[in-house]
Amino acid sequence: MTNLTTRSSPPRVVWQLEQQGLHPLLARLYAARGITDKAELDYELKSLLPPASLTHATDAAQLLADAIEAEAKMLIIGDYDCDGATATAVGMRALKALGADVDFLLPDRFKLGYGLSPEIVDLAAEQSPDLIITVDNGIASLEGVARAQQHGIATLITDHHLPAATLPAADCIVNPNQPGCDFPSKCIAGVGVMFYVMLALRAELRTRGWFEERPEPNFANLLDLVALGTVADVVKLDRNNRILVSQGLKRMRAGQMQPGIAALFKAAARDPRRATAFDLGFLLGPRLNAAGRLADMRLGVECLLTDDPSRALSIAQQLDTLNRERREIEAGMQEQALQLLETLDANDAAPGIAMFDESWHEGVVGILASRIKDKLHRPVFAFARGEGGIIKGSGRSIPGLHLRDALDLVAKRSPGLLIRFGGHAMAAGATVGAENFEKFKFLFAQVAGELLAPADLTRTLETDGNLEGGYFSLETARLLETEIWGQGFPAPLFLDEFDVEQQRVLKEKHLKLRLRKGNTRIDAIQFNFSAQPGNRTRLAYRLAINEYMGVESPQLMVEHLE
Repeated sequence: MTNLTTRSSPPRVVWQLEQQGLHPLLARLYAARGITDKAELDYELKSLLPPASLTHATDAAQLLADAIEAEAKMLIIGDYDCDGATATAVGMRALKALGADVDFLLPDRFKLGYGLSPEIVDLAAEQSPDLIITVDNGIASLEGVARAQQHGIATLITDHHLPAATLPAADCIVNPNQPGCDFPSKCIAGVGVMFYVMLALRAELRTRGWFEERPEPNFANLLDLVALGTVADVVKLDRNNRILVSQGLKRMRAGQMQPGIAALFKAAARDPRRATAFDLGFLLGPRLNAAGRLADMRLGVECLLTDDPSRALSIAQQLDTLNRERREIEAGMQEQALQLLETLDANDAAPGIAMFDESWHEGVVGILASRIKDKLHRPVFAFARGEGGIIKGSGRSIPGLHLRDALDLVAKRSPGLLIRFGGHAMAAGATVGAENFEKFKFLFAQVAGELLAPADLTRTLETDGNLEGGYFSLETARLLETEIWGQGFPAPLFLDEFDVEQQRVLKEKHLKLRLRKGNTRIDAIQFNFSAQPGNRTRLAYRLAINEYMGVESPQLMVEHLE
């Protein structure tokens, strides 16, 4: 059951935006997303929140500036997803440009797990760093920071994940979600936090006269990395994040990007001159993530760090191959999961679902959880076997259930059940003993049932209402494509009734339609369809561009069909 609703666009706000020069369709769409003034769509860099407003960014800058002046050895410890990889690349490129002695180290997903663990610190200590800098991790690493102190290594935590009740005793922590931080953009990605720290560092070095005898680097050339990590991590695109993404896309479209980003576009067969947030989230991001899921994310970071276009393309092609392999593994796992759930539907599934199979791949369970969550509209954890009798789970949630808070409640009800856990509202990870899976499954379903209201268990699809016939055009599709859409600021989804003139099935799983609305005829496609329409149907769809044999035409991408 899917409940279709239409976003409200206050007529007076729409009129005001039109009077300020906004296209009438965009005025309606933006008014429905809470925009009341065209100035809120000013995505110039000058509109970014100032780096000094991020709590302890200035302290971090002083710590780093002292380290650079002392020629101290720094080591970045990143994460094995796209946000962590881009944050590592931003830190490496920026610090090297400022003259720092810096290297990076990434934990092996399958041996060391996530974050600044004592084990990764011991490995780092072999390189004798003076300062460890975490990116996209560290806020929950109490033991890792303590181990660093034992080795005599200073620590700077840069992260955006939600903290526990106790913070690690690091030399400095920069995280907008730590207690006492009033930075307005709480949803900034890990790469955004690192970018801000680098901006603050450059400002600190400027006051110390660092650039009197050396060139001052332009960090705007890192915005393609910031945009990629921000979109791929599916953080809410508030205005500050939209500025970062807009500026990154602007540089990509102008051909001003890292060789690795250009190579990823080429591997995905996409033209960067028409780069969109969709490309970053669904084409480039998954290819970069494939390294961390199936192999070693160091390969992904090297793609982002090399200045050799040939080397970048070679790595991007390897990442493309890994991504194809990831898809095949995921397809097999999804088939198994659906067989396990074949007796369930969204009406009788538990409020929270936990699944485990001995054969599942640890690097792909997050995607599997997302697929099952989409199918059943329930929060889902999928687990794979780790080493030493543990299983590692990755969870995805639905609106109404804060996943990390749910895990915290599970941990309180059964102390010791969760070996470790962490994450966000919509995505989180948990590690439990294999013998405790059934207990976790029961408690997670129980907690989800208490935290979710009955209405939360019905999928709601928000639409922007009907699209006037004159807007079924390439011009409108291009207009919408160039705007910044994403998590928390959704791309336009329209709702209309159509006459179905033709329909056929492609590759046994995609539905191709020829539709008519009034005097307008247009093609549509629904990927992985589950039902075919009659002579008349109501569709929720996105207006897109179909390119075939060099010819472009408008096409509807069907998200829901009745």
